[in-house]
Amino acid sequence: MSNLEKYNEVFIKSFEIESSQLEGDLKYQGVPNWDSVGHMSMVAALEDAFDVMLETEDIIDFSSYNKGKEILAKYGVEI
Repeated sequence: MSNLEKYNEVFIKSFEIESSQLEGDLKYQGVPNWDSVGHMSMVAALEDAFDVMLETEDIIDFSSYNKGKEILAKYGVEI
């Protein structure tokens, strides 16, 4: 499974959305399940999937699907 497939799977499972909703730039609170609780669940799932530990600043700054790709790149995860 590619990093993009893993990344997308985390979003789809965490927020209970269809893959088509990832097109464009899905943003925090852009879907009902991406609230503060859903955000932390998504972060935990990403940390597990990519074996990284995000810093608090990055968790707060993780405001969209595309921004998340930029943040993960800082940890050596190319998507």
